[in-house]
Amino acid sequence: MLPKMVSPWPLTLICFLAFSVSITHSKTLKRDVKALNEIKASLGWRVVYAWIGDDPCGDGDLPPWSGVTCSTQGDYRVVTELEVYAVSIVGPFPIAVTNLLDLTRLDLHNNKLTGPIPPQIGRLRRLRMLNLRWNKLQDVLPPEIGELKKLTHLSLSFNNFKGEIPKELANLPELCYLYLQENRFTGRIPPELGTLQNLRHMDVGNNHLVGTIRELIRIEGCFPVLRNLYLNNNYLTGGVPAQLANVTNLEILYLSYNKMSGVIPTALADIPKLTYLYLDHNQFSGRIPNAFYKHPFLKELYIEGNRFRPGVDPIGAHKVLELSDTDFLV
Repeated sequence: MLPKMVSPWPLTLICFLAFSVSITHSKTLKRDVKALNEIKASLGWRVVYAWIGDDPCGDGDLPPWSGVTCSTQGDYRVVTELEVYAVSIVGPFPIAVTNLLDLTRLDLHNNKLTGPIPPQIGRLRRLRMLNLRWNKLQDVLPPEIGELKKLTHLSLSFNNFKGEIPKELANLPELCYLYLQENRFTGRIPPELGTLQNLRHMDVGNNHLVGTIRELIRIEGCFPVLRNLYLNNNYLTGGVPAQLANVTNLEILYLSYNKMSGVIPTALADIPKLTYLYLDHNQFSGRIPNAFYKHPFLKELYIEGNRFRPGVDPIGAHKVLELSDTDFLV
């Protein structure tokens, strides 16, 4: 009878080594490898030179591709973040991006992307941040963006988008920051956006929007946590309704360069933390209520280019206020 063989390796060590090997050699999901290689084939040399190897999540001694972040899910690695910005990418929006179904962050800002955002963008159901600003994207926004239920940050500013702002954006319950400025949007701002319970910052300035503020705030209890509202450089008409004072968390109200008229209601001075109020270059008339000059927080009241009575004085010095990238990318 042969003697029983005894392994020189402790069983716990063998198990640990087996576990380590399985982790080390966990494979990147084929779907994500295929998608990233398709994106690689469509991008310019500035990105491609840094994307070495066949596996975007890294393979052996090769690190993950620049701008690609992966995480382990079960036996596989998946791509969760793609950040390729300011590298002069040219050409259409890479549709293969919409196959990266585990993406939580997509940042392609400050490139030279053209064409529309494809409707397949709605497949990225886990996406929390979408930043495409400073490109040359165009056409209408696909309503499928409203399917990105986890989105908190949306920046599409400084492009060539046209058509109406889709009311489907109101289907994004976690949206906090909405940047649509410097495009070619037309029509009215959807009042449905007022139902967004977490929206803190909305910038739709420098477009071709029409309508009135009264239409925008017609839904009772609208914009419950909105702090910054930029409506400047559009074609808005009508007056400033006293009901705007019900948007009690406003700190910045930017109405410059529209076609608005009428008197400024005293009720607006009841907004407790109103800090910056820009009314310049409209057709407002009458006087500025004294309550504004006694407001404890108001730092700037800019009134140039209106029809106010003589003796109406501004407060502070005019400057453009925008959130920094640090604020946006939290």
